[in-house]
Amino acid sequence: MKTSAIVATLIGLAIAATLIATNGYAEIGQAVMMAGWGILWVIALHFPQMLFSSMAWRAVVPGDRLPGVPAFIGLRLIREGVNALLPVAQIGGEFVAARLMGFGGISLGAAGASVTVDLTLEMLSQVIFTLLGLGLLLVGSGSPEITEWVLKGSLLALLLVAVFILAQRWGLLRLLERGLLKLAETQKWKGLEDVAGLHQAIVDLYRSPRRLAWGTAHHTMSWLLGGLEVWAALWVVGHPVGWREALIIESLGQAFRSLGFAVPGALGVQEGGLILVAGLLGFGPQAAIELSLLKRVRELALGLPGLAAWHWMERRSSRTRADAQMESRP
Repeated sequence: MKTSAIVATLIGLAIAATLIATNGYAEIGQAVMMAGWGILWVIALHFPQMLFSSMAWRAVVPGDRLPGVPAFIGLRLIREGVNALLPVAQIGGEFVAARLMGFGGISLGAAGASVTVDLTLEMLSQVIFTLLGLGLLLVGSGSPEITEWVLKGSLLALLLVAVFILAQRWGLLRLLERGLLKLAETQKWKGLEDVAGLHQAIVDLYRSPRRLAWGTAHHTMSWLLGGLEVWAALWVVGHPVGWREALIIESLGQAFRSLGFAVPGALGVQEGGLILVAGLLGFGPQAAIELSLLKRVRELALGLPGLAAWHWMERRSSRTRADAQMESRP
């Protein structure tokens, strides 16, 4: 584990703990405990998001004979678990997912290309979702301060898109290739020859407008369904909101979380971002922190089984390779 990841995790934990302690930790804890079985609704409402995210990912995987959607949902579960719970930057799950796709007969090059393009479409659809949230915020408020905030946020979102597109032209698409090579060398994984041509495979996927359109549409629907999770979470802790407010909180809250991509689990970043967004809508910091904690509970509830599944798949693969080596010996 890198020292930078440890330091970032500790800083994030300190920020989150400080925000909880200074905004009524007793009341926050009581509200979360009082949610009771309602937490199960929050967890359950994340599955529709995962379904559409998985369908978006599957849409960009090259080939005709692909694993079914349930297999991609399982991989998405692992991918999110790694990003949320392990002390890695929030793209570590993408490296793991590309590795595991090979267990289903997909070459490492094709898997890496699909993960890279899927991540790109997810980011671009998030910008669309963020702009939607900013628009809803602007429509429902005549405040000059809100208008200025929305305009600045819109310009920032457009700038991020432009930077991301330029970065790809400058070689960002080779990032996953280097990451897979490094991870494979560290873990002593075989099949490195499949990584050759990864960059070209990514370029080929970008030449398929139909795949890109379906991937973007599915990811956009996934982001929109995130509003249901926010609506349910705030309802079970006693802060009911409408659909408009839920979409604003989810879209802008996720934007803040993405800005903290280098911090494992966006610890502290997610909490601070939700407090700022909730304040724009007239909610106190307690409601924002309670929402964030319920999101953390959901991440644990779904992420731990995902990590367990990853461990099981790796062990099964190791046993299969060992058995094959034994059979090949004279």
